[in-house]
Amino acid sequence: MTDQDSGDGAQRLFAEAARTDKPDLATLCLLLGELVAPGRGAMDRDEGERAVDEGQIELDRLTGELPFATHRGPVDWAVTLRALLGERLGFHGDRDDYERLESSQLGNVLRRRRGLPILLSVVWIEVARRAGAPVHGVALPGHFVVGFGEPDGEHVLVDPFAGGRLMSEQEAELLVAGATGRPLSRAMLQPAPPLEIVSRVLNNIRSWAAQRPEHTDVALAAVELGLLLPHHPARLRYERARLLVERGDFVGGARGLEEYATLVAAMEPQAAEAAHREARAARARLN
Repeated sequence: MTDQDSGDGAQRLFAEAARTDKPDLATLCLLLGELVAPGRGAMDRDEGERAVDEGQIELDRLTGELPFATHRGPVDWAVTLRALLGERLGFHGDRDDYERLESSQLGNVLRRRRGLPILLSVVWIEVARRAGAPVHGVALPGHFVVGFGEPDGEHVLVDPFAGGRLMSEQEAELLVAGATGRPLSRAMLQPAPPLEIVSRVLNNIRSWAAQRPEHTDVALAAVELGLLLPHHPARLRYERARLLVERGDFVGGARGLEEYATLVAAMEPQAAEAAHREARAARARLN
């Protein structure tokens, strides 16, 4: 499956949701969480819609548990969300969650109340947004957090992975310096668009699967969903073709390698030639 061939089931639903003028973050994360499940075969549109409806209903329910108030500032919003999600309901994460695929599946995160920083942040963003809070995701290098307020004005950062702990700017600077060796920049505090968040979730899933050779099905599903996003790196096509070969689809893999080689030939002739060699080797394995 490529961005030109998005299938007829839940994958097509994902592609349609990703290509709307205002992509819905919860819809996309709920769908991808189902579509990357190990052993998942074809998933029809009705199944995908049911999964989305169940997750959206739960997010609505969580929002309904927030106390009503008016004229909240960024800190008030952060403290209110922390009291509900972090303290009363126990949404948080720990290091063991990095070893679990469930931590990247929004439906499972809503059920378990555990997850990776970025998925816990999606819960916070979606609940806060429904309540009318000025909220956005902040893709700090190496650690996703949530911002309340205006990035260039009054704002506060919270860490859902730590149960909603408020972060000072100094703490954010130390986190960025530890991850990159560079200082915190204003650009790093700008809102992360929904498709950027979805792409980052898929990258996490691909990284998880890459360490587990028995889960090439998960890796392939994540790559194919990445190809359905409006903008994606050409390298994903190469990764998909390699996975097909690894899974024994030598014809499909060879064809994908050749398509990738054609795509990058003008800018990366050496990569194109290497892909052609791999395609020939894949076809030779048929004999």
